[in-house]
Amino acid sequence: LCGGQGMRIRDPENDRPKPLAIIGNRPILWHLMKYYAYFGHTDFILCLGYKAELIKEYFVEYREWESNDFSLRGDDLRLHGADIADWTITFVDTGELATTSERLAAVEPHVGGDELFLANYADGLTDQWLPDHVAMVRASEVAASFMVVPTPSSFHVARVGDDDRCTAIEPLSESDVWINAGFFVLRPEVFRYLRPGEELTDSFAGLIEERRLMAYRYRGFWRAMDTFKDQQWFEQSLRAGKAPWQLWERQPGPDRPIVRAAER
Repeated sequence: LCGGQGMRIRDPENDRPKPLAIIGNRPILWHLMKYYAYFGHTDFILCLGYKAELIKEYFVEYREWESNDFSLRGDDLRLHGADIADWTITFVDTGELATTSERLAAVEPHVGGDELFLANYADGLTDQWLPDHVAMVRASEVAASFMVVPTPSSFHVARVGDDDRCTAIEPLSESDVWINAGFFVLRPEVFRYLRPGEELTDSFAGLIEERRLMAYRYRGFWRAMDTFKDQQWFEQSLRAGKAPWQLWERQPGPDRPIVRAAER
């Protein structure tokens, strides 16, 4: 889902959509797609909206040499590797002001025949082993599942009794509060629950009533890029060689069946 405006991280002097926020020499959208490709999911659908032309332009004019070794002799440039040569990317304009449910509904023709498809908010990265989440959904009767993580907030929770006496103070991150991390595994029947004007999680109300929505709890690495400070953290981690989301840098990817991934 790539259509949001990213108001909290937007630089007024560099008016680019949030998925194009840079980490190293590549946007966060590329890092996320690389994560999916590592697990064999290389058929992407970009649900475009705000500044769609910039995302299209990035991939149409993609420069493989920026992140791959190459040899150059005169005008003959020979790549020693390629990032996106085996990717299929479908670009769909889902409306500049559309909600996340409306964006997902707009691409139903592209994924409606698949057993499962993946969706993502395109504003966070993780090192979660994706096949585990997919396998959990395949073995269940649910129509949708999403990864939840402990809240990263630095606030503390105060436990207060009926007599207004405080009984405990604990970090919110250690409480039993889980937040939506934006990594979804969905069955096509989820389209029946999407409602115009609602965000994706609002449209899940019917699934909750029918007990067909699953939460995949994960305590490993996950971080969203909501602010400029978050972007700096990703950048510094990459420069320091400590980028936990870059699973593709550690070992060859597992041989897994391909399903589709829809990005924000």
